[in-house]
Amino acid sequence: MAGPAGPYDLVVIGLGYAGLPLAVEAARTGMRVAGLDQDPERVARLAAGRSYVDDISDAEVAAARAQGFHPTGDPEVLTRAEAIAICVPTPLRDSVPDLTAVTDAARLIAPRLRPGALVVLESTTYPGTTTDVLLPLLAVDGRVVGRDFRLAFSPERTDPGNQAFRLSNTPKIVGGVTAECSAAATALYDRLVQKVVTVSTPAAAELAKLLENTYRQVNIALVNELAVFCHSLGADVWEVVDAAGTKPFGFQAFRPGPGVGGHCIPVDPGYLAFRGRSLGHPLRLTELAQDINNRMPDYVVGRVTDLLNDARRSVRGARILLLGATYKPDVADGRGAPALAVAERLAGLGAELSFHDPYVTRLPAGGRTLRRVAALDAAVAEADLVVLLQPHLDYDLPAIAEAARLLFDTSGRAVGAGVVHL
Repeated sequence: MAGPAGPYDLVVIGLGYAGLPLAVEAARTGMRVAGLDQDPERVARLAAGRSYVDDISDAEVAAARAQGFHPTGDPEVLTRAEAIAICVPTPLRDSVPDLTAVTDAARLIAPRLRPGALVVLESTTYPGTTTDVLLPLLAVDGRVVGRDFRLAFSPERTDPGNQAFRLSNTPKIVGGVTAECSAAATALYDRLVQKVVTVSTPAAAELAKLLENTYRQVNIALVNELAVFCHSLGADVWEVVDAAGTKPFGFQAFRPGPGVGGHCIPVDPGYLAFRGRSLGHPLRLTELAQDINNRMPDYVVGRVTDLLNDARRSVRGARILLLGATYKPDVADGRGAPALAVAERLAGLGAELSFHDPYVTRLPAGGRTLRRVAALDAAVAEADLVVLLQPHLDYDLPAIAEAARLLFDTSGRAVGAGVVHL
C-alpha cells in the first residue's frame, strides 16, 4: 500500500517499542501517518501487517495499514510531514549518553522540514538535549523556532506488558521551546491521549521522565540493600515489606530482585547522573542506587554458591537451571535482563547451565548460547539447583517447588520445603 497523497499529520522516526505504538495509535484516531525506520526488515514486516513489538498485535498493525499507515525507509517522507516525532534509541555507553540516533534524525529532518512543522523529541535523554543539541541542528538557513518551525519534548511512557495503561490513557507530558511550540505539541497529543500535561520548558519535561524512573531505581535499591541486610540478620525481607505495606499512608511497597533490567530503569537515571556530573553537581543518591542494583546479580551468584556449598556441591559442574530470561514477568523482552548477568557469572564459574523462558528462546553466556530446555518438568527434577529469576504466570510455582531438589527464588513467590528466598 503506497502512502496517501498530500501531507502527513504525523511522521514517526524510529518504529521500536515507543515509536510503533505511537504510529498505530495515531492511525487509529484517523491521522494520516507514516513511519520512518532504517531497518528494512521492520519496514517489510509492517508493510505486510505484522508486528514485532509485544504490546502491538498483528491485527493492530493490519488495522493501521488499512487506515493508511505507511511504513518506509525513505526519508523524503519527511518533506510531507506536518509533525514529526523522534522515537530513536538513546543508549548509555560507558555512562555517557549516545545521542547519535537523535542527531542523525535531526540531520535527516533539517533539509526536509516544512514551514510551520512541529518536531517532537520523545527519546529519553538528559535535560538540555532538546534546546542544546536538537535545536541548533534544526534552526539553520535563518529558521527561527516558534516562527518558522515548532520544537518540543514529550517523553515516551511505554510500559511493556501493561494492559491497563497504554498510550491513550497515560497522560502525556509536553514542554515546548516557546509558547507557540507548546501549543502545537499540546494540540497534536490532544488528538492521541486523554490528558496532556503541559510544562514550562523542554528541560522540565526531560527531567520529569528521568525523575519517574530514578524514583523507582532508588526505591528498588533501598529494598535490594534491605534484602542483603535481612539475609545477614536472619529476617525475611518479603515479610518485612508486606508488613510495612499495611500502613495506609506514607509508604509504597517496592520489592527486591536479582537486578534491574529493561529499557528505562537501568538507563534513565544514568542520564540524570551524567548531567549532574557535567554541571558539577553530582547526584550521589542516584549513582549509589545504580551501583547497588548493579551488584545484585553478583549477590545472587554468591547466594547460589553458598547454597551449593551447603549441599556439598561445587558450582563447577553443578547443573543449574535458570527460570525467566526476560527483564520483567510476562513480557517477551530480554533487554538488560538480570538473567544475562547471572548466567554470565555462573558460566565463568564453570556451572553446567540451562534455562527456560516461555517468551525468550536465546540466552547468551560465556561466549555461547545456553541450552533452552524443552521439557521443563524433567529439567527441574534433574537440576542440582533451580534459580527463579522471573515468576512468569506460565510457571506452576507450587509444582516447580515440589519437583526441585533446591529452588532459589529471587521473587519471593514460591513456597515449599526446598525453597530458599533472596
